[in-house]
Order: sequence, then structure tokens, then C-alpha cells
Amino acid sequence: MCFGIFGRICHWGPLIAIGIIKLVTGMTIHCSGMWWPSVTLGGFLNTLCFMSLSGLTLYNFLSAMYHGPGYLELKWKPENSDDCQYLQMCGICQGYKAPRSHHCRKCGRCVLKMDHHCPWINNCVGWGNHAHFTYFLLFAILGCFHASIVLGCSLYRAIYRVNYLHYKIDNVPIVNLGLIGMIMTVLALGFAIGVVWAVGLLLYFQIRAIIRNRTGIEDWILEKANYRRRYTTEQFVYPYNLGRWRNIKEVLNFSAQPVGDGVHWPVIKGCTQYTLTIEQIQQKEEKRLKTRLFQIIKPTSGYWFPIAHGIKVCCNFPCTDEARLKLEVNDLVKVTRGKKYWLFGEKVQNNIPKEMEVLHRLRGHKVIHFLYSTQIPYLNLNKNSYLLVLKM
Repeated sequence: MCFGIFGRICHWGPLIAIGIIKLVTGMTIHCSGMWWPSVTLGGFLNTLCFMSLSGLTLYNFLSAMYHGPGYLELKWKPENSDDCQYLQMCGICQGYKAPRSHHCRKCGRCVLKMDHHCPWINNCVGWGNHAHFTYFLLFAILGCFHASIVLGCSLYRAIYRVNYLHYKIDNVPIVNLGLIGMIMTVLALGFAIGVVWAVGLLLYFQIRAIIRNRTGIEDWILEKANYRRRYTTEQFVYPYNLGRWRNIKEVLNFSAQPVGDGVHWPVIKGCTQYTLTIEQIQQKEEKRLKTRLFQIIKPTSGYWFPIAHGIKVCCNFPCTDEARLKLEVNDLVKVTRGKKYWLFGEKVQNNIPKEMEVLHRLRGHKVIHFLYSTQIPYLNLNKNSYLLVLKM
């Protein structure tokens, strides 16, 4: 078991990410030394450029991991007690959630301007490390693009090395890779190209979020806000969209240091600090009105891929990394939403004291055809539907 500063890095996400960085960096430098030696001016500049990108990638990766997103202090409440009515309460942190703050079940704390929990840095992305995380993505893409060119050219020279020697071609570099070197080069090239595409897509979403000044969670809140008003002329005004340039300066700067205190935010004219939190409270109230109570009539295993319930059920599982919860006969589940094969709900636990309920909440998805409703359900049920409960 790891403690101290090593506790954060001893996780599959950071270990794999650092392993990829080291593999791509090591093989690129190894190949670059043969393809374009550093004794020449061009080779020196090539190596310097790549090592700078690699170093900046690792620096921002570790900074995003260890600086963290910033956490709301425990038992926090606004300075004006009258403002508490506009905020949600966090039973685990025993305080109110500040505007743009959300509770992360993996971190166990309320995170300032939480965007998402990233397994690659084993931490949340939020107010405190959003800039470092974005720079990490940017430099990783640039470094891997550079590495792809070096590794690709080196691999080509290594494959045709025999031809160059046979025809005594002296004006091209000779790259000599053994079997292990060839395998490692191909592997590093595959990772480098994969990072360019996969991380490039993630960077696109991050840049879009920064330009709009919206986190991933706030995107979802705004989508529900507009959906609630679809039959009215009223339109919800997002309070934090200050214009592209100001939005960018809210996150990105040369020092990568967070702006403000993570609690108070500039808003557009006509909005207040609590415009979004009031909308969240109204959405939660509407959600409670739609809740239906179901009782389990057949036990469920809680497996990630319940093959016993059919291929369609397994192929339509929820896109989430949350743990599944096993259910027994007569368990009660409060269902709030769902689709054809899955419903989302929260398990009712009668043996937990009321003051401890928030610490033991079990929420998620489960099998519909294993339930019967004690109320008139608002969802259309069918025999193929499956509801899996996730552990909070």
C-alpha cells in the first residue's frame, strides 16, 4: 500500500500514462540519435524541441495530478445565511455546495468548478488544475506528433537498411534496430499515433468547454434546463458566458495558476451568483416528482455484463465506470430515469439511521423485468429492460 506523495501516483491511470510517456520518449531519442544525430545543428534542434515537449508534458501531467482541482472546505456555508436557500446541501461534507462546486464520489470531497474525474491523473479536473490539464493534453499531442514523424522515418530507414548498404548509398542515415528495438519502435509509434487521435479529441472538448466557460457537468445542467422550457417561450440564460476572450482568460494563462478563489464567479448582466444553483434545485425538485418506487421480485447479480439477460442488454450497458450493486428479492429501488434496457435508481435501505443515509446511498441502474411497481410508473417497461444499480 502506498502512502504520502506516492499514494496519488500508485494507480493504474497515472502508471499507464507515465509508462506511455517514457516509452515514446525513450524510443524517440534512441531512434533520433541514429536518424538525425545531435552532433549536427538540425539534429540538436530536433532533439531539443522534442525533449522540451516531453518535459512540458510530464510537468503539466504531474502538476494537474498533485495541484488538484481545489476542494471546498468542509462545513462551508455562504457569508450571508439568507443565501443558503439558493444552495444545495452536501451531507457528506456537511456543508453547502458553493456555486459551480460538485461532490466527487471518488475523491470524497466537494470539488471547486468540477469538470470531471480523470482516471489518468487519478484526480478531478476543476478550478485549480484546469489549465495544467489542458496544457498537458496540448503538449502530449505535439510531442507525440513529433515522435510519430521521427519513429516513422526511423522505422522506414531500419527496414530498408540492407538496401542502403548493398547499393552503398552513403548520403542517407543508417538506422540499425534489432528485433527488440524494432518491436519497441513499432509499439511506441502505435502509442504516439493513438495519443494524437484520442487525446486530440479530448483536447477539442476541453477547448470548447473553456471557450464556452462551461464544465461537462454544467453542459448537462444547461441541456436539462433547456429541455424543461421546450414548450415555453422562456429561455434559460447561462450566467458564466462572459465572451470568448474573457472565458479563455478565466482558465488559461502563462503561469497556469487558477483565477479567483473558486467560490465567487463573475456573471453576465441580469444574472446572480445563484442563477445556476437555483436551476439545479428546481431540476432536483422535478426529479423527485418523477421518482417511482419499484420492488425486486428476482435477485440480480450486479455483474458489469449480465450475459444471462441477453446480448441486447450487454450491448446497451450504461457508459459509466461506477461499481454495480447486487440486489436481493424484496429490495426497494427509487427509479428516476431510464431507457429501453436500463433504468437509473437508488436503493432504499431501511436498516440505516436517517442521519447516516447520505453516507450509505446506493444509486444507479437495474433489470426492469425483475421489478414490479408499487406506484404507477412514468416509464414504459418491457420484458427486455434491465436495471443495474451502481454503488455510490
